[in-house]
Amino acid sequence: MDEKSNVPITKAWDWSKNTDNYWRTPCIESAFLAERWNAENFNSLLDLGCGLGRHTVYMGKHGFKVTAFDLSDEAVESTRNWADKENLNIETYKGNMLSLPFHDNSFDCIIAYNVIYHTDTIGFETILDEIQRILRPNGEVFLTLISKSTWSFVHLDKAKVLDKNTILRNENETGEDIPHFYVDINDIKNLFTNFEFVRPPVEEHDYDMEDPNKYSVHWKVIVKKKN
Repeated sequence: MDEKSNVPITKAWDWSKNTDNYWRTPCIESAFLAERWNAENFNSLLDLGCGLGRHTVYMGKHGFKVTAFDLSDEAVESTRNWADKENLNIETYKGNMLSLPFHDNSFDCIIAYNVIYHTDTIGFETILDEIQRILRPNGEVFLTLISKSTWSFVHLDKAKVLDKNTILRNENETGEDIPHFYVDINDIKNLFTNFEFVRPPVEEHDYDMEDPNKYSVHWKVIVKKKN
């Protein structure tokens, strides 16, 4: 695929092959988000790219009316089963984030953790438009983006380049041939012109303890929909 293509792509993770309990533990920001969004009187929450359900269950336990959404059948089933065991009343949807099956202004807040960058440039812009559409005015979204400072982008394999911001990666069985869209701070500024930043974006490095020369770098962003 080249930059002239107008057909965005994305691909589901194969959660049936996952053996890592990391994906069942809520991210460290979850407690902050629950406190902040409860204080803002937010109620309806979308877990966009719910994975195995870690954020759906956590936020459901903290009083939010949660809708879980994912492209993977295994993810949706896992999330639903986990929520049922916790006696949480949630809604689950399977679908593609490039076209979300929700009405305009449906949600007070959205979590999109390590998900919306699994596409190409056109797809990313499409997803941002969808997020803006379904988020209520002054609603907030917490999302993570993968940085151009990441080892895999700095040392990218030219054969796997989809466009100037996107490569395919094959790191494990759950994520075979998954597109990754990378950004720097200037990309973030240009992409999020229709949102207000709740706080400045934070860039974090995660190092491979067995090989410190390899590292993953993510942006963590909280933005608000403009009126």
